[in-house]
Amino acid sequence: MSDATALSLIPPAVVLILAIWLRRPILSLVIGALVGLLLVEPASIHSNFADISLKVMSDPTIAWLILVCGGFGALIALLVRTGGAMAFGRLAIKFAKGPRSTLLMTFFLGIIIFIDDYLNALTVGSTMKRVTDKFKVSREMLAYVVDSTAAPVCVLVPLSTWAVFFGGLLVDNGVAAEGQGIAVYMQAIPYMLYAWCALLIVLLVIAGVIPAIGPMKKAQLAAAQGKPALEQVDLDQVQTSDEYAMKAIEEEFANADSHGKLHNFLVPIALLVGFTVYFDIDVLMGLLATLAITIPFYLLQRLMTLAEMMDQMIDGFKSMLPAIATVCASFIFKDVCDMLMLPQYVIESLTPYMTAALLPAVVFVSMAMLAFATGSSWGVLAVSIPIVMPLAYSVGADIPLVIGALLSASSFGSQACFYSDSTVLAAQGSDCNLISHGVTQFPYALIGAALACLGFLVLA
Repeated sequence: MSDATALSLIPPAVVLILAIWLRRPILSLVIGALVGLLLVEPASIHSNFADISLKVMSDPTIAWLILVCGGFGALIALLVRTGGAMAFGRLAIKFAKGPRSTLLMTFFLGIIIFIDDYLNALTVGSTMKRVTDKFKVSREMLAYVVDSTAAPVCVLVPLSTWAVFFGGLLVDNGVAAEGQGIAVYMQAIPYMLYAWCALLIVLLVIAGVIPAIGPMKKAQLAAAQGKPALEQVDLDQVQTSDEYAMKAIEEEFANADSHGKLHNFLVPIALLVGFTVYFDIDVLMGLLATLAITIPFYLLQRLMTLAEMMDQMIDGFKSMLPAIATVCASFIFKDVCDMLMLPQYVIESLTPYMTAALLPAVVFVSMAMLAFATGSSWGVLAVSIPIVMPLAYSVGADIPLVIGALLSASSFGSQACFYSDSTVLAAQGSDCNLISHGVTQFPYALIGAALACLGFLVLA
């Protein structure tokens, strides 16, 4: 197209409507790309889609993301299978002396398991529910603490699946130079205000500074009387945006060693951090070096045969396929939007009405609502970056602050949405009623969102 027109808004509108309706970000992105190609050249949809797909799959950034995301999945599968992560819960039991200390141990366990929010949600809930039951802490309170230290923690740590995914998007959209995606991501960590607020609020709730309010108060009173707030529901019937990855991690936990040793978790995590720093924050190099030592380390202990280990790693790699497919679909959609000159149209239309001071707060509120509606935090990021970042540059906004607003919105959606992946897994791991978990934690999530929005207005 020679000129930027309002027609360029049709594909994003299609994607957003389908994402809310179907809660299938990959399918929504592909259909949106096809609609865009129909607007560009109706007679060549098939060939254009094939050409763009091949271009995306040959992109070095995509290749890097596939290797890193798949490598993280392989490492997570090994950590789960050996039972090392579960050993943290058994250790925590020794230090838990009452309701507050139990919840505090739950909080710190969530901080330590920073590598992935799925791993975090299932590990922490599964290992701590026996302890919290002992001190008559409601499953709703446990699930809230677990959920508050899942996505919010992973967002704030540059060595997590979230950082790898978002860093790759920053490179592909020209926000970061080749190989600098994680470095740019790290600059925005201080401005990921919702994640910081979520962690602060949950600490204040544990300490009793912020009391149990509304539905959470009822759940706590019911737990004190030995009653559940609501009857359990079959979480297998709950539709989320990523059932495949959820079922994969659940199967890994079902086959985990219930007598795993703590060092089989601590050593690989320490290696990952150390090697990644050694290789100048190159996550791929750090991951490869970690696996090169972790595999012989497990073999020497005879935890698994090499064949079993390879099977686990392949299953772990496959569990990351939805994330990889989301990246590929989002890059294809971005290229189609570029053909339609969508960024130019948005910039020309909104620049006269938008200021650098308002943009971060507007981005946070609008993207948070979208992430909450779709339940797809990563899908929202993939769709929004090609539109938001060019606008941010055009109005002279603080780029790390805008990135922080995007990640804050995504982490809010991941925690607050009743059917998001991490919310479902937090309820699953804590053996808590899903609706009860969503209702009881929502007031605290709204408090965090309000504080974050105010923070973006002040900082901008």
